[in-house]
Amino acid sequence: MTETNRNRLMLAIAIIMAAIYLFPLYWMYVTALKTGSEMFATPPSFWPSTAQWSTFAYVWESRNMGRYLWNSTLIAFGSVALIAVLGTGCAYVLARYRNRWVDVGLFLILMLQVLPASLMITPIFVGFSQVGLLDYPRFAVILAIAAKSMPFFVVLVRATFMAVPMELEEAALVDGNSRIGAFFNIVLPLARNGILVSAILIFMQAFGEFVYSKSMIQNIELQPASVGLNSFMGPNTSEWNNIMAYATMYVTPILAIFVLLQRRIVSGLTSGALK
Repeated sequence: MTETNRNRLMLAIAIIMAAIYLFPLYWMYVTALKTGSEMFATPPSFWPSTAQWSTFAYVWESRNMGRYLWNSTLIAFGSVALIAVLGTGCAYVLARYRNRWVDVGLFLILMLQVLPASLMITPIFVGFSQVGLLDYPRFAVILAIAAKSMPFFVVLVRATFMAVPMELEEAALVDGNSRIGAFFNIVLPLARNGILVSAILIFMQAFGEFVYSKSMIQNIELQPASVGLNSFMGPNTSEWNNIMAYATMYVTPILAIFVLLQRRIVSGLTSGALK
């Protein structure tokens, strides 16, 4: 097989895989625009005969969607801020003071990432209850997300700091900068792309967090959009167009962020791969 044919084959496989991966997303948008009869038609239609745009307005008003999205945004920004402030310094220290025990420790910590949130929620809930953090449920969720996502952030940002030559810091120290001054004036600006990308990934994860929010936030006024979506579910659920309209308004902002920043995300994830 020639190289041209091989490239065409790989492109065809990539297009097919992308279509399979993106079809559920397409079906979500289409179902949100369908009428009740079209949703259950056999065979199913792949495009609504008459788009029901009023479904979005109905769901927004009846479910108080703005409140849910505000709570999701608040929890996501709070988690990112806490992780960025604490994790950036930790990643820098681990990047500059390297030994095999640091690598072993990071590996063991990363292994904890395989534990599902449903397994961790019980000890976290009991601990937060004992110290009174459940009186501030959104803050409790922010702390839980930070504890879960901090190792992921530290490992990514550590790779970014390791890509910054130590000679630049040494030159700054020779010029009279302190270690802190060299960090803020030299290292941090060079690593900002990797930090930003890691923060974006944490934000998208925190924006869709469900288990901690469902367990810790009982007040409906403080619940995020992921818990609001769950309120549709029941043994006799049939309003799938409303569910898909809610999901569309919930997911689209995150998709837009990802599409707009995809180049920066890819470059940031690979910034520590090569020196």
